[in-house]
Amino acid sequence: VQLQASGGGLVQAGGSLRLSCTASISTSSFIAMGWFRQAPGKQREFVAHITNNGVTNYGDSAKGRFTISRDNDKNTVYLQMNTLKPDDTAVYYCNANLPGYRYWGQGTLVTVSS
Repeated sequence: VQLQASGGGLVQAGGSLRLSCTASISTSSFIAMGWFRQAPGKQREFVAHITNNGVTNYGDSAKGRFTISRDNDKNTVYLQMNTLKPDDTAVYYCNANLPGYRYWGQGTLVTVSS
């Protein structure tokens, strides 16, 4: 299983980005898919996930600003990030869960300038 993350980049504070994570197999195969992030010098932090029946959950930093969605026809999960802040600067990693195992993508860098 491979996960390809994309969509990161440089954006000004208050701006938006949409991250994508495309899987090499059908996303309907996974129990859940989601995003974590890791800022320099900090631990990896949960951002959001979505289950295979569409239930979503968000970390405190994402609530009200980020939206996770999935398109099983495109084998892709998206993270729409709005009202970005400099504190959102991090490498964002997508992941996908099968029973007893979690797969990780390679990460995509998001930089938010003030």
